[in-house]
Amino acid sequence: MPKLTVENVGTFDIPAGKRLISALIEDAGTDQLHACGGAAKCTTCRVEFIEGEPEKITLAEKELLKVREVSEPGVRLSCQIACEDDMNVRLISRLEGSGRKDQGGPVSSEIEPPPEWTMK
Repeated sequence: MPKLTVENVGTFDIPAGKRLISALIEDAGTDQLHACGGAAKCTTCRVEFIEGEPEKITLAEKELLKVREVSEPGVRLSCQIACEDDMNVRLISRLEGSGRKDQGGPVSSEIEPPPEWTMK
């Protein structure tokens, strides 16, 4: 079972294959944003990897990061990552202080859109 460490929150055992966005909300109890409901249409679910950044990336995530000019090292979309190995992340997109009324809509248990995988 992978371990997810969220800076200033704690470390949690996460079922293998669970979406990172879901683990951050359900297991870690964070206020991580996900305005589009986890469908790779916005970039509000960004996290910064301290350790354990996956090498593989969905084509949807890769394209959206490029279009939105998100190029900081280690910054990824939590909605496009499955928890397969231990990860250590920093939340950089939270409800607190965002001015939004809520975190975002319901998140499917499956990565959306259906993932086409490539390497970073």
